[in-house]
Amino acid sequence: MVRILKLIVVLLVLGFIGLVGFAYLGDLSPDMQEVREPVELDVD
Repeated sequence: MVRILKLIVVLLVLGFIGLVGFAYLGDLSPDMQEVREPVELDVD
């Protein structure tokens, strides 16, 4: 039973380290580009 608890704790610690590493190293910002589209207004 103690071995299972140790395994769970080790997996949680490794998961937390992986999450922190991804937060610092992962670049999730989208590529920005300007979009221009002409718009016709029907003002009658």
